[in-house]
Amino acid sequence: MPIRSIAIGAPSEASQPDALKAALAEFISMLIFVFAGQGSGMAFNKLTDNGAGTPAGLISASIAHAFALFVAVSVGANISGGHVNPAVTFGAFVGGHITLLRSILYWIAQLLGSVVACLLLKFATGGLETGAFALSSGVGTWNAVVFEIVMTFGLVYTVYATAVDPKKGDIGIIAPIAIGFIVGANILAGGAFDGASMNPAVSFGPAVVSWTWTNHWVYWLGPFAGAVIAAVVYEIFFISSNTHEQLPTTDY
Repeated sequence: MPIRSIAIGAPSEASQPDALKAALAEFISMLIFVFAGQGSGMAFNKLTDNGAGTPAGLISASIAHAFALFVAVSVGANISGGHVNPAVTFGAFVGGHITLLRSILYWIAQLLGSVVACLLLKFATGGLETGAFALSSGVGTWNAVVFEIVMTFGLVYTVYATAVDPKKGDIGIIAPIAIGFIVGANILAGGAFDGASMNPAVSFGPAVVSWTWTNHWVYWLGPFAGAVIAAVVYEIFFISSNTHEQLPTTDY
């Protein structure tokens, strides 16, 4: 059971070189991901005179985020596990694959990476706003929460199946590709309704820079709930107690 594997970690872990290097890797990976993802939306807006709400804008956002996440996960995988998402980190914590103290380091690094990426975008574009995530007309907050739960469940379940499961074998770059693909597909499914965040840090950066907090809690509750459900389901049904082994940090 996942709850038996949960570990708080020792206070000294926060100052260990490998933990700090892992946090730095998460910061850089998140910066890469948010800069490319948010930047693509801003570029499309500029080229189409604020036409990001069109089908073409949704497709471009899906492709940009899928490609950027593939790279961000790949470059961080050997150092931090390539979480690039507080919800993924939380799912790994629930499954006992990372301690709470290291998770907190990751969360701080991920949030800072997103904020810095948005600040760099604002500066580089001459002051253009990085749009905060918002609900579309006719979409209620709890509708959006359900969207975020289901989409993040798919993401974290994919992470578990391709990167966390001890039986996964040597599948090379399949994990980053699969993770990028599921995020791209989910953006096509939910992007027109609530922006399809699946990642509290991705929502946090634009909210800080634009100082827009309307319904921001949706983009925390939904992803964290979806991550917990995915972690518990995969741990209970697909990682049996006699084959479960603690994974090194580099494998999550």
